[in-house]
Amino acid sequence: MTVQAATHIAKSPAPEPSFVPSEPKTLEETGLSLGFLAELALKIMYSVGFTSGAEVANALGLPFSNVTAPILEYLRREHLCEVTGTGGIGESNYRYILTDKGRHRGLESMDRNQYVGQAPVPLTAYVHAIRQQSVQGNIISDSTLRKGLSDLVLNEETLSQLGPAINSGRSMFLFGPPGNGKTAIGEAIGRLLPGDVYIPYTVHVEGHIIKVFDLHNHRPVDSGDALPPADPPKNGTTQRQRVDKRWIKIRRPAIIVGGELNMENLDLVYDGVSKTHEAPFQMKANNGMLLIDDFGRQQARPRELLNRWIMPLERRVDYLTLQTGKKLEVPFDLLIVFSTNLEPRDLVDEAFLRRIRYKIPIVDPSFEEYREIFRRVCQVKGIPYEDRALAYLLQEHYIKLERPLRAVHPRDVLEELVDIARFRRVRPCLTKELLDQACRAYFVKL
Repeated sequence: MTVQAATHIAKSPAPEPSFVPSEPKTLEETGLSLGFLAELALKIMYSVGFTSGAEVANALGLPFSNVTAPILEYLRREHLCEVTGTGGIGESNYRYILTDKGRHRGLESMDRNQYVGQAPVPLTAYVHAIRQQSVQGNIISDSTLRKGLSDLVLNEETLSQLGPAINSGRSMFLFGPPGNGKTAIGEAIGRLLPGDVYIPYTVHVEGHIIKVFDLHNHRPVDSGDALPPADPPKNGTTQRQRVDKRWIKIRRPAIIVGGELNMENLDLVYDGVSKTHEAPFQMKANNGMLLIDDFGRQQARPRELLNRWIMPLERRVDYLTLQTGKKLEVPFDLLIVFSTNLEPRDLVDEAFLRRIRYKIPIVDPSFEEYREIFRRVCQVKGIPYEDRALAYLLQEHYIKLERPLRAVHPRDVLEELVDIARFRRVRPCLTKELLDQACRAYFVKL
């Protein structure tokens, strides 16, 4: 019923995010204490050595004036660093070096945790941002759905169920036999989620650092440096606020996990070397989608995994545990998609199925759908399509053998055919001989 003939979807320009973090103008607006920021600046200087005020500000992701400047002044008053010269005009170009006392303090700070990077944002700021950018506030239309899934061959019944499920921003089961495109549909859903969001590089909670941004799972987009003026300009001048560099603009997350998922992945992961925490998958997927692919094949039992999410699915909040044992309440604002080859009722009980709003079967393609998939794949691979050849394939390798149709078969069989033709140094075409050899190589006799 489905085939992915191409891997990219043309996208219209993304709408502006509903939340854009503005650069703090004072230390107080960072939401962090002077002591914490001074320790982070000390670790930056300890790591790089001789540096300028502007470079410290850039490493912190904070403006120099009124924010980084007071931090450096504090370090100087405490005799932890000193000015050794200047690289230009202005205080931001002063060159700093740590004193012996500063290097000793920097080493102590690194022993507490080895995080060196942009200043984190407080948990309250993170929670506010997630609420402002909720995935439930984004509605896709029927035309957008059809365009986004145009690479796949889907029947009307499936399309009519997918649209409301995506717009719910909650949860769904995609279930059915293997090879019919459940993973491809899940990936397409991730691409359909409209717009961009801002997430922080890290979050600060009572002295602990939680890493949120993950280049493997997040796709950065250019945010520019400035925000539009909040109020009409006065006296003919335009005041533009700058974006807070502690945040990064990304496409709405679309994170896919499979058999590697276990219970430990669903809580904060503490790194005993760096002494920082890594956010779990569901936190990294906030404001986007989390696809649990091949559900039921994970190391943890399905009931354990699902029981872990019963409360978050109902209340839209999750509870995570710091290494100290302290519990944190964080938003659970994501579309969670379970993709499985197994019957949902064989995995979980009725009580949990009630909490999965949409259960969408992805069934075997009809003969007409199989024909359309086969034709598209032929077109992509440059193989001349023939109805007569397809009729032979269906009769000899499906109907006679009572073999079920699978949406993935056309792609796989034709790839086998191309490999055989290339080895023989002949043009790939739908001859009986090539089709038979491709099927013998691909299908397992049961």
